[in-house]
Amino acid sequence: MRRIINSTFITLDGVVEGPHLWPSLGGEEDSRSYQLHIDLIQSCDAVVMGRRTYEGFAAAWPTRSGDPYSDRLNAMRKYVVSTTLTAPEWNNTQVIEGDVVAELTALKHAPGNDIVQYGFGDVSRLMLEHGLLDEIRLWVHPLILGSGDPGDLLFGATSSVGLALVESTQLRDGVVVLRYEVERVLARAA
Repeated sequence: MRRIINSTFITLDGVVEGPHLWPSLGGEEDSRSYQLHIDLIQSCDAVVMGRRTYEGFAAAWPTRSGDPYSDRLNAMRKYVVSTTLTAPEWNNTQVIEGDVVAELTALKHAPGNDIVQYGFGDVSRLMLEHGLLDEIRLWVHPLILGSGDPGDLLFGATSSVGLALVESTQLRDGVVVLRYEVERVLARAA
C-alpha cells in the first residue's frame, strides 16, 4: 500500500501559511535542503493538495522547468481536494470533490509509489482523523512571525494522534527537519 507523506514548513509559533512570504533566514545555503526535497518527490508519483495550496503552487510551478524538482512536480499526477475548483489548468490535475475519505483511501490502495502532500490544513486533519496520513515532515524554521489567523496555524481542531520521531536533520540555516511516523489516532476530535 502506498504511503501519504505530509511535508510542511512551519515557524516556531506554529504558522504554516504563506512560507514564501516569510522573512529570509539569510545565512549559508545548505545543499542538503534541496536534496531532501528531491529525495521525497522522486519517491512519490502523486501529490495531494487542498485548494489553497494548489492555487499557490499552480501560480508558480508551471512556469519553472529545467531542474529535477520542478520537472518532477510538473509531470506528476496532482489531486486537489476542493468543492469550488472546477477547471484546474495545471497539467495532470484531478479534483476530488465527493467522498474525500473514500477517494483518498482508493488512491492509497492503488498501485504506485508514495504520495506527497504539501501544506497542513483541513485535508491533513481529515487524513489524520481517518488514518490515511502515514508521515509528517515538519520543516521547523527558527522564526517567530508573531501573527497569523487560526487558519494560518498548524494547530487546530483535530483528533489526538500519536507520532514517533524517526529522523531529525539540522540544516546550516537553522531549519530543523523533523520526520514523524503517524502511529495511531488516540482520540477522535470532539
